[in-house]
Amino acid sequence: MLITYYGHSCFKIQTKPKRGDQDVTIYLDPFDKSVGLKPPQGKADIVLSSHSHSDHSNTQGLREGFFLVDAPGEYTLQGISIIGLESFHDDQKGALRGRNTIFIIESEGMRVCHLGDLGHPLSEEQVEEIGDIDILMIPVGGTYTIDAQTAQKISAHIEPSVIIPMHYKMKDSTIDVADEKEFLSLFGAEGKQVETKLNLKKKDTDEKENHIILMGIE
Repeated sequence: MLITYYGHSCFKIQTKPKRGDQDVTIYLDPFDKSVGLKPPQGKADIVLSSHSHSDHSNTQGLREGFFLVDAPGEYTLQGISIIGLESFHDDQKGALRGRNTIFIIESEGMRVCHLGDLGHPLSEEQVEEIGDIDILMIPVGGTYTIDAQTAQKISAHIEPSVIIPMHYKMKDSTIDVADEKEFLSLFGAEGKQVETKLNLKKKDTDEKENHIILMGIE
């Protein structure tokens, strides 16, 4: 499974559901130019959008023909299982910024969880619904989402093998959020090496727990 980060909350995942299959390309939360970073472009088979704000649902740079998932539910697309769980973009049950969908992608024997713009702590029931996770993509910048301390507590409850922080202040980004440093310090992971691409197999995650990987933009 090859993971590329575009900044903000946007990732590209290229995965083969079964050996010998062609790659399936999934984009998560593609953003528009308002973010200040280069929006994603290229071929997409599946696009997952956690909510309808333009910095999480811009598909203009992606080639037509993809399947868009933007609501909770259970989906099987091109051999990949996708689960969308309902949550909120704020800590007032959506009264301020609306709803948010947490996505879980199952492929190559791994489970990837993208929390979108989660704005509140998770309940025990939600943690149970999410289940065992190999790779957790979690917002850490606060303001519009959970902050570093809440992100650390959620990570500790989910206990994923690998944690990839997202939705934090980056160079050229116009989004008024904190950077990733406090989150990294809570895990003792300051000075973490930045990976521009991440190629993971199930065996790479089996013996890890709460292992932080900081991703940069190519």
